[in-house]
Amino acid sequence: MEKEETKTILITGGAGYIGSHAVKRFLEDGYRVVLFDNFSKGHKEVVDILAKYGELRVAEGDLSDIDSLKNAFEGEDIKTVIHLAAPCIVDESMKKPAYYFKKNVDGTLNLLEVMKDFGADKIIFSSTCAVYGDSQYLPVDEDHPTVPLSVYAEAKLMAEKKIYWYNQVHNINYIILRFFNACGASTTGVIGDSKKPSSLLMPNAVRGAMGIEPFSLTFSEVDTPDKSPIRDFIDIEDLVDAIVHSINYLKTHNRSDVFNIGSGAGYSVHEIINTIEKILNTKIEKNIGEIRQGEIAIMYAKTNKMENVLGWKPKKTLEESIQSLIEWYKNKPNGYDY
Repeated sequence: MEKEETKTILITGGAGYIGSHAVKRFLEDGYRVVLFDNFSKGHKEVVDILAKYGELRVAEGDLSDIDSLKNAFEGEDIKTVIHLAAPCIVDESMKKPAYYFKKNVDGTLNLLEVMKDFGADKIIFSSTCAVYGDSQYLPVDEDHPTVPLSVYAEAKLMAEKKIYWYNQVHNINYIILRFFNACGASTTGVIGDSKKPSSLLMPNAVRGAMGIEPFSLTFSEVDTPDKSPIRDFIDIEDLVDAIVHSINYLKTHNRSDVFNIGSGAGYSVHEIINTIEKILNTKIEKNIGEIRQGEIAIMYAKTNKMENVLGWKPKKTLEESIQSLIEWYKNKPNGYDY
């Protein structure tokens, strides 16, 4: 009888936005989770919340520090890593290219080396739809040309290539998930996003509608019906469910692959704002902030592959994602305390 695979999993960036929701889900599913984070962007308060859901070990460390990575693996039987740790602000990446290459490329290489040394042979990698650059056709599928337009996107693509070669040379199987725009919070509002400042439209607009802080428009006009960019928004709990499906796929298939993770639908900035105003029965006062240049006009995912191969499709509606954010900000209007 084949030995059942260990139920211990390592999640890098586990105290961040996507990471904390992933940790919560895997703890609820009965996994022992090793949460690896340097807490530069993640929040220590969320660790106290997550510890209530199951067996959690926190390994504080940085991807640039090999010894701290080794410490995370020491004494554990870890076969699978969910790699979510990454700085991810496009504008910042253009000002600090060395920082983004060090963290997102060199850090991934360090992780792969330690995985190899400790016998971990599966990795789920958090990549981004930004690797595609301007959409040359719609909807965007996984075969779309990759033409990164930022250091952040280039660094993610370089990390993808390192993962591919560690599969070829060291048999570390992978699923690369190219996330579109994550949104929402846990359904009950227990955990959510606490970035300050945030570059994300939906939480900023919800905070503006709830009177928590002023809201500013930052997009440049593009060639769409209402002149605002159109994006694919995927709920955070649906996104984590895609990670679960990815791990199940790796356990049953000796095959690595790349998947877009999105809703398959596009919503403009103005459509998002109008929906939030309708749900909260209010009008958002719209200031004009620092305009981001070079906006891609339209980007949304083709979802056939993730549905046909992973057997996964998103379940939550845009309205449900917005409602979860409202519950989160009712619970934590200013985010985590420290």
